[in-house]
Amino acid sequence: MDEAVAAALGAAFPERSVERLTDVGPSWNGANETVGVVFADGSRAFCKVAVDGDGTRIARELAVLRYVAAERPLAVPEVLAGDPDSDPPYLFTGPAPGRELLDVWTDLGDGTRGERDAEREALLRRVGATLATLHAERFETHGEIVGSDPRGGLALDRAPWPDVLVQTIERTREIGTSERLAHHYDAVVDCVEANRDRLRDAPAALLHGDVAMPNLFVVDSWVGRDAGTEGHAGAGRDGRAGGSDGIAPIDWELSHVGDPARDLVRAEDQLLNGFDERGPERYATALRDGYRERAGGLPEGFAARRPIYEVVRMLGRSGFIDQWTTYLDEPMADLVDRAEAELRVRLEAV
Repeated sequence: MDEAVAAALGAAFPERSVERLTDVGPSWNGANETVGVVFADGSRAFCKVAVDGDGTRIARELAVLRYVAAERPLAVPEVLAGDPDSDPPYLFTGPAPGRELLDVWTDLGDGTRGERDAEREALLRRVGATLATLHAERFETHGEIVGSDPRGGLALDRAPWPDVLVQTIERTREIGTSERLAHHYDAVVDCVEANRDRLRDAPAALLHGDVAMPNLFVVDSWVGRDAGTEGHAGAGRDGRAGGSDGIAPIDWELSHVGDPARDLVRAEDQLLNGFDERGPERYATALRDGYRERAGGLPEGFAARRPIYEVVRMLGRSGFIDQWTTYLDEPMADLVDRAEAELRVRLEAV
């Protein structure tokens, strides 16, 4: 057992025996280690350890999980234990309800193309509606989440939205796994600074910050008899399994209070796009339609600020170019050239 994980288990569950640890799949965040835990009594948990010793991410996720569970009609994993001040900082949660979106998405590919597209579009509309539900409660100001306040709300390090956005860029720089395109961070920050006036009046909502397929779980009718086999079924405030749309988000450590348009742009990119190619427009339309149906429209200023967020999204390529090389099995030099060209195109579009 890894020393950091062993220390976290000893601190959180000193009296419980562990049968085994399980792999949770690849992660592009080198600052954390996450494993599944099977206890001797058969119960399960997931352990996230901040191996870099920085407890701010743990404090943020701990606060947001508790806040969302109490305030929004969304299912989230149960917090079992957490201590951002421990050495190492750790968070234990129960299993997520349902099945990972990626597994459901893949299974939906078994039918005809028309059936597959219709089912996937319906699923994406539900994801869009889930984001709209999350964004429905607005805050007085933007800010980085630093923990819980005494009333169970979110404690914020308040700042204008452009400043918060730059802080999230610097956070990406911290957890990035490659320095090959480090100059892209400065170019993206310069773009944000040059467009402060376009960003300053953005709405303030709770953003998930990492809406990728591995971070979304699908419950109720979408998983049929498999529902709940990976954890408790969960129920939202309206009584439906998995909350109002049967979508349960996990991994909230990149959450912040910011422009909901940024979350929607990122969701579309992470769910549907490749390294330098866009997914089918009908899928992106379905995601946005689900958002519109729940929220009554897209986030205020979406079209005007979208090009800026497209620039920011380049850091999901640039900062992890080594990971993309392995994932795509392409030479580093080719991906670097393509990333340089893509960033230029996006900057010109702003």
